[in-house]
Parts: sequence; C-alpha cells; structure tokens
Amino acid sequence: MHAGDHPGFPRVPAGMYGMVLGLAGLGGDWRLAHELWGLPDMIGEAVNVIAVCVWAIISVFFAAKWIFARDEAMEEAEHPVHCCFIGLAGVATMLVARAVLPYSHSMAVVLLALGMGFSILFATWRTGIMWRGGRDHEATTAILYLPTVAGSLVSALVLGSFGYTALAQLLFGAGMFTWAATESVLLQRLLTAPEMALPLRPTLGILLAPPAVACAAYLSLTSGPPDLFANGLLGYSLLQAALLIRVSPWIMKQPFAPSYWAATLGATALASASMRMVSRGGDSIGTQLAPYLFIFANVLVGAIAVGTIALLAQGKLLPSSHVPAAE
Repeated sequence: MHAGDHPGFPRVPAGMYGMVLGLAGLGGDWRLAHELWGLPDMIGEAVNVIAVCVWAIISVFFAAKWIFARDEAMEEAEHPVHCCFIGLAGVATMLVARAVLPYSHSMAVVLLALGMGFSILFATWRTGIMWRGGRDHEATTAILYLPTVAGSLVSALVLGSFGYTALAQLLFGAGMFTWAATESVLLQRLLTAPEMALPLRPTLGILLAPPAVACAAYLSLTSGPPDLFANGLLGYSLLQAALLIRVSPWIMKQPFAPSYWAATLGATALASASMRMVSRGGDSIGTQLAPYLFIFANVLVGAIAVGTIALLAQGKLLPSSHVPAAE
C-alpha cells in the first residue's frame, strides 16, 4: 500500500496513529511539568495542537481508505500483524480527547466515547479471531498488546482524567490481567522462536507501554503518596526501559521508520507516572527520577519526530509505514 498506488489520496496505514500517541503523551507531560515546575504552558499546548492536527489528518486518510480502497483496508484488517495497529485509532482518539478537555468539555466527552467505544469493539472482534488459533510464532509480536491492553489501560487513564473513576477501575482491571497473560505469550516467542525480522524489531518499544500506562492510570485513580503497587509498576517500567536500551543496537539494525514511534507512548507515560508521584508527595524514588524521565521523553519523541519529518521530506514516509509479518 504505497502512497503512489492511487491518484486520489495516500494510503495511510493504521500504524501511523502511533505518532499521535507519542505527541499527545508528550503534550500531557508538558502540562504536568507546567503545574509542577512552572515550565512554559505554551509548549505543552503547542504539542497538543500538533497531536490533534496529526490525528485529524491521519483519520481523514484512514477513513478514505475504507471508503475508496476497501479491499486494501480489509487486507490490512485481516493481516496477522498489521491488523492490531487498527486499535490505535481508538487509543489515539482518547488521548486527543484528553488534549482538548481544557478547551471543550463536551467535545472531549464525545471524542472519549468514540475512542473508547471503538477500542472495546475492535478489541473484542480481533481477540475473538485470535482465540481460534493457528497463529505463527513470527506473527507474535508486541503489537498483540494494542487491541486489548493498550485500549483498556489508556481508557482507564483518560477516564481518570475526566473523573469517571468507577468505569476507569473496570477498564484498569481488564487491561492489567490481559497484559499479564499476553506478556507470557510474547516472552515465550522472544525466547524460543527464531530471531525477529528486522522491520518488526522497533515494535518491541511497545513493551514499555503497559507498565508505564498502568502506573499512570493507577495514580490517576488513587490518592495519597504512591503505594507499593504504584512503585512496583514504576519499577517494572524502568526494567523494561533498561532492557530496551540494552537491545537498542539490535533493534536499530532496522533503518529508521515510523515504527520507531512504538516506544513513545511508554516513554511519555513513564515520565507522566513519575511526575504524578511528585505531585502526590512521599519519598518514592519516582519523584527523584521525574526530571530525568521527562528529559528522556522529550529527547526520544523529538528525535523520532525529526526523523519522521526527514522521511516525509524525502517522500519515504508512507512506503516505510507497513512492516511485513516475517522474512
């Protein structure tokens, strides 16, 4: 599905929504940084505006593909790897809802309902297909987290921001237990199956997202100083970050592509969780790490954004956005 295959519009794969996750996550981090440390609020708002614009552009072209190139859209939906990225449409919409909340509560609620509804329906549909079995080891990657785990945990995080605590608790449980089950399947594949193909390696960045988003969501649903569970989630997030740094030379054998955005949701959520710990008080190590994790999230998202702009300028952005299931 290349941009030039159709004279009318570019083919935008669902994986491009990963850009929205990183940008909206960073925008949320800057809002927290403004509250905690007095950093300029205009930076966070500018990043959020960019996130909303990117979301709108991707959504228009992604919807156009389903209307005018339905065969290609169905091919993506039925692919064992690409299919799960479709779940990012709902996740990105919920993060956009959080971004616009200070400006229009009613619009934010509508976007939240649309994003969460889509996430739940897609996760149910796709998981029902995967339960039938017959999946190759090569197609088992971190993208398995996207339909149910990412959809549920981001729902819990955003619902907490809106004050819908009771519903957020249900989604938090759905995401946590599905994450635990899926993690074991993915680890078995990484440890026992053949080495992962180059184009798929950047998707391992998704591994950081579940514990980091879960930690941020848990802190949005509780009060008081960070407890054992919050610190435990932060600790596992830091472990995943360390492991990803450890294997980054192996991952980066794959030339830069939009799939590198996979690491940005987890990185921005990790910074968010630590900053939420600062606002909650106590002596958690997370409070001491918050400035450094905030800097790390900015450097990572900034570097990937620069690389993405370079690909766009070279006309290579969309052809590089799909990754094969295996080689």
